[in-house]
Amino acid sequence: MRQIVRSSSLSRIRWALRNQERTSSTFYSSSRKLLIGVNQNHQALLNTNTHDSALSWRLSFSRGLSAEAVEAADVAKLTVSDVSRTGPLVEYKRRISNGELMTGDICQLSALRELQRLHDELVESVDTCRLDRYNTSDKFSRSRWFWSRLMPQSSYSPVKGLYLYGGVGTGKTMLMDLFFDQLPCTWKKQRIHFHDFMLTVHTRLQKHKGLSDPLEVVAQEIAHDAILLCLDEFMVTDVADALILNRLFGHLFSNGIILVATSNRNPDKLYEGGLQRDLFLPFISSLKERNVVHEIGSSVDYRKLTSAEQGFYFIGKDLSTLLKQKFQQLIGDNVVARPQVVEVVMGRTLQVPLGANGCAYFPFEELCDRPLGAADYFGLFKKFHTLALEGIPVFGLDNRTAAYRFVTLVDVMYENKARLLCTAEASPQELLEKIVTISDAKSMAPRTSSRSRKNDVSELCVDNELGFAKDRTISRLTEMNSKEYLEQHAITHNL
Repeated sequence: MRQIVRSSSLSRIRWALRNQERTSSTFYSSSRKLLIGVNQNHQALLNTNTHDSALSWRLSFSRGLSAEAVEAADVAKLTVSDVSRTGPLVEYKRRISNGELMTGDICQLSALRELQRLHDELVESVDTCRLDRYNTSDKFSRSRWFWSRLMPQSSYSPVKGLYLYGGVGTGKTMLMDLFFDQLPCTWKKQRIHFHDFMLTVHTRLQKHKGLSDPLEVVAQEIAHDAILLCLDEFMVTDVADALILNRLFGHLFSNGIILVATSNRNPDKLYEGGLQRDLFLPFISSLKERNVVHEIGSSVDYRKLTSAEQGFYFIGKDLSTLLKQKFQQLIGDNVVARPQVVEVVMGRTLQVPLGANGCAYFPFEELCDRPLGAADYFGLFKKFHTLALEGIPVFGLDNRTAAYRFVTLVDVMYENKARLLCTAEASPQELLEKIVTISDAKSMAPRTSSRSRKNDVSELCVDNELGFAKDRTISRLTEMNSKEYLEQHAITHNL
């Protein structure tokens, strides 16, 4: 009797053959490097010479493991059947088995099971989802895209995406990147920070201005380039973004896009308290309908487990001379820094007061008290890998807008793995201490006198978006000044 082979099985076989060499080389690699940190965006690879001290730290940390962590260690063990499989969960176990990661976090493992499920479903549906860019001819693909612009057709993916959310430093980005890197390079996939993604959308909208529905055209262009869209740090603070997201993603989903996103916010809390939020609510419903929503419940901030040191973060006032001396040391004693101009987007430029050898120097006011945004910061760090920032103030009610820009600046720096040299009025924790969410403000203990309570409240900046973002900013500033982050920066840029 002839054996009948299903098309999904053939897809799995083709996919396995393409990945056999990569999987084998990953598993049997003899390289012994220690991965410090959890987020792939801040991986710091140290040589085996540091293995003994790192192992000692890991052993001391493991003494405090809870029962759940012990369970996670058992679950994370590599089995014989895992050797022939691929995917984020398998790779996670492999790295733990090789000593590259500390013992598995039970919350991360729960998220990894969801990512592994999505990985397996995509492998099964690679043809149906049109993931492999080489599975059909370029001519057919261009023809299909051309006709779809003339006669739009809905083509929702049979596979649901994944929305991962949780506290800062819990490893969301690392897990998404682990998932992304385990998929074949021949697939139509893209991994991008949400800020950068929205900048691209607005740039394309400007290009197609004048059409009856430019958002539809932009969505078709995005789907033509990538069916699997991985967005890191999904957050909505801008009213211009909020008002177009529902229609944009409506078009994206109808073009077969599969979304994987990470966020600090539950979908129901996105854009909470924002202007015209009622127009944003349908997007939340669509997001939950097209994605599995999963919370990473870990309370551990892995960024703060690095060996945090003072690094290039100097606290105090009147430290301008010190900062300029440090800046000169970074660019070279005999190098003269000069004003420069950076191209941003859509013909815009950014004036850099001083720049040389990949290092830029700014007073805080020049970068965060002017009407600048993510586009300007992305443009800056495409040209410079180090920022010297003079005079970061304590944030509160009187400089709320500057606080928003500073949070965005730190996010963009972290995404671009940039180095920060700065002077500040206080530690990262104290810089944002006066910024609280509405619920935090309500839960604060009342003062004994109405006078002292009134003065205390007047100093607070009650802002939900900033309040939620501050923990992420503190966490990232802490890690960016750690020994591991600075060492990895030096290795990346051959410094």
